Amino acid sequence: MAKRTVLPVADTALVSANKPHSLKDVKPVTVSLVLDKERTIKYDLNAFAELEDTYGSMEQAFAAMQSGSMKAARTLLWAGLLHEDESLTPRKVGALVTLDKLEPVMDAISEALLEAMPEDDNIIAPLEEAPVNPH
Repeated sequence: MAKRTVLPVADTALVSANKPHSLKDVKPVTVSLVLDKERTIKYDLNAFAELEDTYGSMEQAFAAMQSGSMKAARTLLWAGLLHEDESLTPRKVGALVTLDKLEPVMDAISEALLEAMPEDDNIIAPLEEAPVNPH
């Protein structure tokens, strides 16, 4: 069962899906999952900044996730785990995910992102609706 911890966030401007939001509308939560050990995914400011560095914008990061890209899933998981261990790399994180853990990992990423975003923001579709691209 996933463990959620809601943390307060400062009131700063956020634009998502061409709609202005405030960062206070983002609800950083933690979602637990077991990889090499119990870990928690958390999309905090640092995670979102890393995703922007990688993809150019959060919208492009979400589009990559929704395309079913395994590389995007690995990058999203990596960004969500950085709060625990800044020495992690995307390749190290990818090595933690075996095929039997892929579905629960995708569910955990989706849950953490969906729970973090403002309620009226529909930019993230649940991963189970996205096609899986094995390449």
